[in-house]
Amino acid sequence: MFENAGRTEISSLGEFGLITHLSKNFTIQNNTQLGIGDDAAVIEPTQGLHTLVSTDLLVEGVHFDLSYFPMKHLGYKAVIANLSDIYAMNGKPKQITVSLALSSRFSLEAVEELYAGIQLACERYQVDLIGGDTSTSKQGLMISITAIGEANPTEITYRSGAKVNDLLVVTGDLGGAYCGYQLLEREKRVYLDNPSVQPDLAGFDYIIERQLKPEARKDIYELLKTLQIKPSAMIDISDGLASECFHLGKASNVGFNLYEEKIPIDPTTYNFARELDLDPTLCALSGGEDYELLLTISQNDYKKLENHPDFTIIGYASEAAEGMHLITKSGNKHALKAQGWTAF
Repeated sequence: MFENAGRTEISSLGEFGLITHLSKNFTIQNNTQLGIGDDAAVIEPTQGLHTLVSTDLLVEGVHFDLSYFPMKHLGYKAVIANLSDIYAMNGKPKQITVSLALSSRFSLEAVEELYAGIQLACERYQVDLIGGDTSTSKQGLMISITAIGEANPTEITYRSGAKVNDLLVVTGDLGGAYCGYQLLEREKRVYLDNPSVQPDLAGFDYIIERQLKPEARKDIYELLKTLQIKPSAMIDISDGLASECFHLGKASNVGFNLYEEKIPIDPTTYNFARELDLDPTLCALSGGEDYELLLTISQNDYKKLENHPDFTIIGYASEAAEGMHLITKSGNKHALKAQGWTAF
C-alpha cells in the first residue's frame, strides 16, 4: 500500500498527480479494456447481458461523522452501499468510479486511507476502479461512487414484480447498523463532555461493524441460483425495513402484512436497544444501513427457503387497498409507518 509518513498537502501533487498516486495499486479483474488514464474508460460488454448502473452521494455531516468514522472504513462502506444496489437487481457488479470533493484540512495520508478501504472493497468484491474525478470543497468531504454491473435480462429483478400472496423475505438480521450508530453517538457525547474518558465499546463488536464496515450480500446472487428461485421483486435495505416495504409496495401496487415476531434481530442488537430504552423492532423497521436484501417470492418456492439460515419469511403481499400493516407479537394489527432515512 502507501508508504508516506507525516502530513503531505494534496496541493503538492495536483489533481492528476493525486489520481495517478491513488490509483496505482488497483488491478483490473473484469471486462474493463481501459481503466484510469484517458478521457473515458472502455468496457467490453458481455454478450447477452444488460448493464446496471447505480450512483450514491455521501456528504460529511449528513451521511457520516469523521469524529468516529475511520477513513479506511468510510472508503469501504461507500463502495458497499453502491454494490448492494446492483445485487438488489439480481446482478453482479463489475466496475466503479469514485469522485471526491475535499477541503484543505485533508492531507494526502488521509485520502490514502480512504482509498485503502476502496481498494479492499474492490478486491473482496472483484470490481474494477475505472475512473472518477477530484475537486476542492469549501468545507468537508463528499464522495460520489457509481457502480456498474451486469445481469442476464431474464434474471433482472425489479421492485415492480411482487404479486398478491407472494411471501415477503429478508436476508440476515436487521437493526444492527442503527444500534451501532447510536452506540458511537453515545460515546462521542461522553468524550465531548470529558475527553479523558475512554470509549466503552466492549462486547459491541457486531453492531459497530454493522455500522462502520457493513457487507453487501453478494452471496445471495449465487444462493438464489442454487435454490432455483427468481424473486418477483427485490430491494436493498438502506433506509429501513418499513421504508423499503413502501418502495416495493408502491412499485408493485400491493400492500404488505409484516409479522413482528418474524423480523430477525441479532441478540446484541436486541440487548443494546433495550439498554437505551429503544424498541428493537423499531430499530429494525426504521434504522437503515443494514444492506440486507428484501425480496418477494412465489408461495410455490416456500419449501426452498423454509428453515434456510440466510433467509427469513416475515410476511406476505396483500391487495394494495389493504395498505401496509405490522402484526405485533400480541396479535394486534397496526398501520405500518415508514420513519427511516429521508434525504431532505
